[in-house]
Formats: sequence, structure tokens, C-alpha cells
Amino acid sequence: MPNDKESKKQRTEMHPSSGLVSRSLGGCFSSQPSAWALQVATNVTEQKHHVSRDKRGQVLGHLRGFRGCTVWFTGLSGAGKTSISFELESYLVARGVPAYSLDGDNIRTGLNKNLGFSKEDREENIRRVAEVAKLFADSGVIALCSFVSPFGKDRDMARKVHRESDLPFFEVFVDTPLNICETRDVKGLYKKARKGDIKGFTGLDQAYEKPECPDLVVKTVDCSVDESMTQVVEMLIENGIIPRSMNGDSRVHELFVEENKIAAAKQEAFELPSVSITTIDLQWVQVLAEGWAYPLKGFMTEDQYLQCQHFGCLLNGSTKVTNQSIPIVLPVTTEDKERLEGCSAITLNHDGRPIAIMRKPQFYPHRKEERSCRQFGINNQGHPYIKMIYESGDWLVGGELEVLDRIQWHDGLDEYRLTPNEIRERCRAMGADAVFAFQLRNPIHNGHALLMQDTRRRLLEDRGFRRPVLLLHPLGGWTKEDDVPLLTRMQQHRAVLDEGVLDPASTLLAIFPSPMMYAGPTEVQWHAKARMNAGANFYIVGRDPAGMPHPDPPSRDLYDATHGSRVLSMAPGLPGLEILPFRVAAYDKTKKAMEFFEPSRKDDFEFISGTKMRGLARSGQNPPDGFMAPRAWTVLSNYYQSLRK
Repeated sequence: MPNDKESKKQRTEMHPSSGLVSRSLGGCFSSQPSAWALQVATNVTEQKHHVSRDKRGQVLGHLRGFRGCTVWFTGLSGAGKTSISFELESYLVARGVPAYSLDGDNIRTGLNKNLGFSKEDREENIRRVAEVAKLFADSGVIALCSFVSPFGKDRDMARKVHRESDLPFFEVFVDTPLNICETRDVKGLYKKARKGDIKGFTGLDQAYEKPECPDLVVKTVDCSVDESMTQVVEMLIENGIIPRSMNGDSRVHELFVEENKIAAAKQEAFELPSVSITTIDLQWVQVLAEGWAYPLKGFMTEDQYLQCQHFGCLLNGSTKVTNQSIPIVLPVTTEDKERLEGCSAITLNHDGRPIAIMRKPQFYPHRKEERSCRQFGINNQGHPYIKMIYESGDWLVGGELEVLDRIQWHDGLDEYRLTPNEIRERCRAMGADAVFAFQLRNPIHNGHALLMQDTRRRLLEDRGFRRPVLLLHPLGGWTKEDDVPLLTRMQQHRAVLDEGVLDPASTLLAIFPSPMMYAGPTEVQWHAKARMNAGANFYIVGRDPAGMPHPDPPSRDLYDATHGSRVLSMAPGLPGLEILPFRVAAYDKTKKAMEFFEPSRKDDFEFISGTKMRGLARSGQNPPDGFMAPRAWTVLSNYYQSLRK
């Protein structure tokens, strides 16, 4: 005798609309009059999601902007709908886009377990799913629906449900030939249907109505799941659902003159009136030319300067907002302004060599006090960059640039000065499915390395990425006199990689050409935006980023050490970039290693300040074992000891 639980599973469920008992047969149906019980929907298997609830909760809403829509995968059983859907779900969630896969079998084990496979039941099945998907989309989630949905009328109804709520709906036809689907028959349904055990199986003795005008056709023959998924990603990008920057394959616009026009441009530059620029100005030309400040096409005009100073953003049209927290401007003297005003174009020269042509130059006052107060929060010439502002010209000139040649510094480090587009290409060649950037202007100790190692681990284990690449990106422009020079820092970073503290196979070491401004939370937004233009998906922000001591006594930080990360997490105009807060590391005396600080055993930790580190290096002493890679410490120690000679 069956027990009560077994009896419940065997009870009759007569669908009221059909008057028939529907026998569940996976992707088929068999409907027949009957007065006795048949279990509904028995040939279904629960599909396990690739993304856990914990993972979903970690990222929901991390990527700013509403992206709710429904992607409806239709095709024969075994076509690859669920495989593509689950792969796409993993891809989106890992990048901070909320997404959820609604699979046909999963739905029939819950919401629709009282439905069979009669025509009426199938219509009701799709109607319910369409309504649920609409709710998901309306909440801002990308709903991914994987259903055979063989009838065009039902799919049109699902689209209509979304259209009436003004929600995007994309029909994706997974077009896989029947013979291929049969070879993928992991559930054994085709085999049963061929034997006659299942009647009315879609594709065999039940028609499948191919979509007439789908939004996308994915042919899976000779195409991997990842390649199929990428086609859907591209569709979402083209329709504005997700930003192209999230895919890491969008090139930024560079300002270099086209190769076939260089000769004519150089001749024109030689004939135009010119203005001399400083080395720091040249560094900003490089930043602009290579696309780090995209969409800027040259030094800021007055409107762009005002947007930057007052909004921290550039307004491109009525809705497009791009973060640009620091002004990129070209100061000139009153004499140069009076000489050049009214010219349709001018040449920018450095050390007597033409660097770029500026079209339609616009001159406007350089309000130094206001600029300093807005950008730095102080107006104190004890601050090194503010001092340079006051020593520069009383006018600013802005206009679009045509840069004649790639800027080289001939210091043995040009091979590391990769443009944003070159970084994207390198990361793609490394097989990166995520890029996390870490900027620093100081030598790397094992606390920094611990943070980068832990970030990579979290991206692999918690977020489901397969090959995250670290963009180790030291700042390479002007820095204040007491900072470690670029050549020494690069040698030290190279030693860290050579000793295996960071994995060379998953790390790209390159130089960020921007000058340092020491503008704290205002400047850290610029650092993040520039890395986003280079294809970074994640940005690690540390304690007191872009900060420095206050120029006046008593001794204190100029900016709150926590404000950089807090401001960056709220900053507008950074689509596709997720901010990773800095975890505090200190030297664990019990383990003789840098570890994440634990307040509960604070006495076990020692914070080794930069001042103490420099003192040890100058005196030729070694730091505690485990503080820094030995060869990296040797590079640093040799530099500081050379200053004593």
C-alpha cells in the first residue's frame, strides 16, 4: 500500500480549461480524456543555477542604472537555451548586473506544477512566465527565460505583456538542427519519443513554429556556449541595456592624426602661430591623446571647465553624464593670449618641437583661487600643485587637439606606457574575463600584495570569474620631490613580480601617464575613470587615496582617510566600474607576515609607517621578515641610500 505522501503524488489534477488529463512528457504533451489520476509534469528535472543567492546579493545594484528587460530564449529541446541562459546569468551577475534565469523545468516544479502539456496548458504556462518575467524586469532585473514555447502566438503574447508595461523584450531563437538536439539528449526524451513512449513531442510529431522576426538568431553548431552567450551580450549592448565598457572590448577615441595625414599636419603645424608648453602640459597632452580622459577631445573649453568644477562631470547631451572630477586645462600668459586670440588654429610646441594642433582655441580667465578651493579644498601654496597653478599663466586656452606623434620619453620605460586601447588588447590576449585595477604611487609591500591577491581570490571564488587580470598601474607623470621616482618604483614592482609575490601570468604592469595632483577624493575619481576607459571592471581604492599631509602645522592628513573610497562608491558617471574598498593590512608579529588587521587581537599587529620604512631603507637595515619581497626591498634600499651620497 502506498503511504500518504505517495498517494498525494499520484492524485488526479484535471485542468479546468481543457476537460482533459495532461500527462507530463518533458518537452511534449499527450492529452486524453480520462477519469483516473495521472501525475502532472513528471519528466522535468530541476536545473541548478550557476549563481548562488549569496553571490546575487553581493552584487545587486552595483552597476548603476536601470537595466530591467526580458530575454526570451526559444528553440527545440536540447538546442542550448538553458546552457546559454545560465552562462549569461553568471556573466551579468559577476559584473554587477542583476539577472535571473527562469528555466522551463524549474518553473514546472513550482509555479506551474499544476499544468500539463495540452495546447491550453502550454499557453497558460507561457502566460504565467511572461507575467513573472515582467515583474522581474520591472524590478530592474534582467529576466532570462528558457522555454521551448513552440507557438508563435504565445511568444507574441509574452512580448505584448512587456510592451504594454514599456519594458524591453528580446526574442532569441536558439536555432539548432533537430539531429544535433538529439545528440545532446541528456534527459533521454528524444529517445523515448522515437520509441513511441512520448507522444506529441515538439520537433518530432508536434510542430515547432520558428520565429519569423526574432531579435537575435543564435546558431549553436560549431559554436561554444561562451561564444553563443557573447552574441546575446552584444545584442544587449547594442540596445543600451548594458554599457559597452562592461564587455571590455570598446575602444576609446584617440586624438592622434591619421597616418596618411601626418605629413600635411606637420607642415601645417610648422606654419601656424605657436605657444610653448611645459613638461607637465605635455603629460596632459599624452593623457588626452591616448584616450584616458575620453570623451574629452582636447584641453577643456570654458563650458567644460565649469561643468568639471561645479558638477565633477561632463554633460554630453541632455542625459549622458561622464565623470570628470579634475580639470585638464592649458594655462597661457597674457602675452600669449593677446598674440593668439582670434586664430583659427595654433600649434603646441615643447622644447621647440611641434606636438599638436589646437583647433578653434578659446581663451578664458584662469581663476586660480576659485580653482584651488574647488579642486583641493584649500588655497595654500604650500601644496605643491597649487603652487604650480599660481606660477602658471593667468589665462586658460581650450580646444580640440590633433596630436602629431605618439609621445615618447626615452627613459627606458616607454614599453610600459600602454594606451587604454593597448591595455584592452593585452588583457583580451591574456584571456581576461575581468580586469581589476590597482593604482599606487609608492613601492609595493606585502600588505598591498595581500589586498591584490585577496581581490583575485574573491573574483574567482565568490564572483565566478575564470581569469581575472590585475592591472598594476603605477602613476607615471609628475610627482612631488619626496616621492619615490618612477624608475625606482618600476624596478621595485618588477622585482615583486619576479619573486612571484604577484602572479606574472595574470598581472599586466603598465604606466599611467597622468601627473599627480594630490587632490584627495576629487582626484581619486579621475584615477578610477581613466582605468575604466582602459577596460577595468573593478577598481581597488585604498586608504587616503591621492592624499598628502596638510602643508601647515600641526601634522595631520589634508583629507579624511576614508573619504576617497566613500566618495568613489557614490560618484556619478562611472558606468560598468565596481569599486572595491581597501582592507587594512598590518604586520602580524605572530605570523611574521602581512595580514588583514583584526581589532580583536590588535596587540599582535604592528603598523609600519612610510616614515619608518624610509628610515630603515636609508640606514641599510632590513624590515621585519615578510614585510616586503627581499629583492624589492633591495631596490628600495639602494635608492634611499643613494640619496645620502
